[in-house]
Amino acid sequence: MSGETRSFLSRLLKPSSIFVLLGELVVVFVLGFAFSQFWGGSDAPSAEASAEHDHAAERGPQLWTCSMHPQIKANKPGKCPICAMELIPLSTNTGPVTGLRQLVVSTAARALMNIQVTPVQRRYVEANVRMVGKVDYDETRLKRITARVAGRLDRLFVDYTGVQVNEGDHMVYIYSEQLYTAQQELIETARVRKAQADAAGADFFATGGIDLLESAREKLRLLGLTQEQIAEIETREKPTDNVMIYAPMGGIVIEKLKQEGDRVNTGDRIYTVADLSQLWVQMDAYESDLIWLRYGQSVTFTTEAYPGQEFRGRIAFIDPVLNDKTRTVKIRVNVDNTEGKLKPDMFVRAIVQAKVAAGGRVIDADLEGKWISPMHPEIVKDEPGDCDICGMPLVRAESLGYVSSKAMENTQPLVIPVSAALVTGTRAIVYVEDPKAKEPTFEGREVVLGPRAGDHYLVRSGLKEGELVVTNGNFKIDSALQIVAKPSMMTPEGGGGHQHGDNASSGTPPKLKDLPISIRQRLIEINTTWQHIQNAAEEENLDAVQQHFGKLKEVVQSVDSSLLAEHPKMLWSELSMLIGNDATEGQTVKTIKSAQQLVGELRRDMQRLDEQFGLAHAESLPQKLVVPAPFQQQLSSLWDAYQKMGDALASDNFPEAQKAVQQFEQSMKSADMKLLTDNKAHRAWMKEQKNLAAIVESLKKTEEIRAFRAQFEPLSAVLQVLAMSFGFGETEPVFLLHCPMAFNNKGAIWLQDNSQTRNPYFGSTMLQCADRTELIAGEKPDAAEAISKDEE
Repeated sequence: MSGETRSFLSRLLKPSSIFVLLGELVVVFVLGFAFSQFWGGSDAPSAEASAEHDHAAERGPQLWTCSMHPQIKANKPGKCPICAMELIPLSTNTGPVTGLRQLVVSTAARALMNIQVTPVQRRYVEANVRMVGKVDYDETRLKRITARVAGRLDRLFVDYTGVQVNEGDHMVYIYSEQLYTAQQELIETARVRKAQADAAGADFFATGGIDLLESAREKLRLLGLTQEQIAEIETREKPTDNVMIYAPMGGIVIEKLKQEGDRVNTGDRIYTVADLSQLWVQMDAYESDLIWLRYGQSVTFTTEAYPGQEFRGRIAFIDPVLNDKTRTVKIRVNVDNTEGKLKPDMFVRAIVQAKVAAGGRVIDADLEGKWISPMHPEIVKDEPGDCDICGMPLVRAESLGYVSSKAMENTQPLVIPVSAALVTGTRAIVYVEDPKAKEPTFEGREVVLGPRAGDHYLVRSGLKEGELVVTNGNFKIDSALQIVAKPSMMTPEGGGGHQHGDNASSGTPPKLKDLPISIRQRLIEINTTWQHIQNAAEEENLDAVQQHFGKLKEVVQSVDSSLLAEHPKMLWSELSMLIGNDATEGQTVKTIKSAQQLVGELRRDMQRLDEQFGLAHAESLPQKLVVPAPFQQQLSSLWDAYQKMGDALASDNFPEAQKAVQQFEQSMKSADMKLLTDNKAHRAWMKEQKNLAAIVESLKKTEEIRAFRAQFEPLSAVLQVLAMSFGFGETEPVFLLHCPMAFNNKGAIWLQDNSQTRNPYFGSTMLQCADRTELIAGEKPDAAEAISKDEE
């Protein structure tokens, strides 16, 4: 430090200097404040700051949540107390989370992602099946000219291939020793016949009943001579050295296998003649396109030789064997070629336009109501009859896989654009927009696809008509879900393989006994059906597997998810979607190998269902017992006393509740268990009677309403068992209601004979507190009865 600096600091730190400095600072502050007020300054915040403050106030406090456990809410960042994942910010104005695959974005973000949606429609679509192939000979119109006798070909009148011949044209001049001998036999036999005819008394039986002359003629006919040639030999009475062979049909000579002077044996081929007025077109169809192809379908194709000109034919044969190397099937089309433009081995490009109806069925307007030949598809008539070519009876076109458009007017297939599906095999991930949400909200959906028809996929399950599916931007939505570790196409179970079944309050799977009765019943039925599917798959019984998969789908669809709330509801939505898709595929599985693979997929989903909803406790559900009507009538008085007890608690009337206990005890003791002839029912009543007696004793000892309400909860549990196992009458309705806030949010149930909530645990404080109401026994009263009872 220099001397001048040290001298300056010493003067500055003198007491007198410090006071002077403070005084100057005060003056500067006051003057600055005055000038700011004079020049328009204010103690109010700036417009930007005010707007930001208002926006923050509108947003509310920032919350943080877990992407895997959305029930977790925190006021600051940190780790999830369940899975230890980092919490992510949650916007408070996005509304409640309703699905595990849900994504909410801002309007600006949606515009940046360029998200576009299209409604799911029911409509007819066209599947354009494109194929390539070659023109080929019609095998039924190929004829081989063969040597019927051994001999020497002295002359071939058709001496090169490609010659057009007509039926009856001379083709071969053959010398044959066998033919010469046969001619001589005919001539001699004719002479003998003539001599016998001139001799008196000669008759047919002199030759042993055999017409030797006719036999000689037939022999020559079988050796290839015509009737005219045979007659000429008889008239001439002299055999010839050479015999002419004529063309048996018209056509083009496509093969010449012998030369003049060659020796031939019986059966040797000399020529092959093809009739080119009718041809075949052999094409290859991909395995995935076979669903759209039918016998008799019209096919349009073009050739290199005639660009722009279309030829037509009909499918006559679909090869039953698949080429395992090319994964294609041969398709044969019959084509008329009377103009002669088509040549064998021409390359063709073909297209079949199939109009698709529900279930992947095909509509063909040209064949609607028609009759068609089962061997020659070009023969189509308006009325039944016989085929003009083969004589077989015509059959209805509908019997060959076609469907009438009139019969399908109200069953158009459910379709989505191809761009909407993120395909993962036979299934796909589709994102559906919620049009009622305040901000752009999208939900992932796993759907089962049918075949592709042009620019659309047929949907077998997972979507409804009118829902808005994302056709552009779905990959971006999927990526966003992956970032926040939610189920997506690439991570079906969410990031890190976490399970999504944590209970909304405790972070543990919900117990089966805490679920609504109807939900429990359906889950048990699902588990039972799953056991049947496994057994059928092990026995390799394909029909049984399909049948049980169909039953599984019915049970899954029958679950009333409205009885669930919050995270359990989201969880069931996810699992029911997956299990339902398994069932949809299982109904139409084609091979036992495919069925066993599908059972493996279902096993994983059932394991998740067991982990999340506790199917291991399925035996805790009360079972219906065989109970005589007189015993049910006795229990009805018990039921009346219970209802009086509940009404008294709902009215905060403790004395009336105590009186109802006395009536309840008397009804319980007067029940005649001798009426229970079924041993299982008898044992169940003895068990429940013992439980009731203990609870009644506790109720009698209570001195205030709070303790009474605590004992009313186990009493309700026993009455629930009685209602479901014994019943209070065949039609007596019993409603189970649940209060989630009773006993420090542990929850409790109670029973009523109607669905009008009257909470016995809170009384007038929260009389209408109930998160679910369900009918567990008897029949639900109609509206008129309910109104009448309320008026009373």
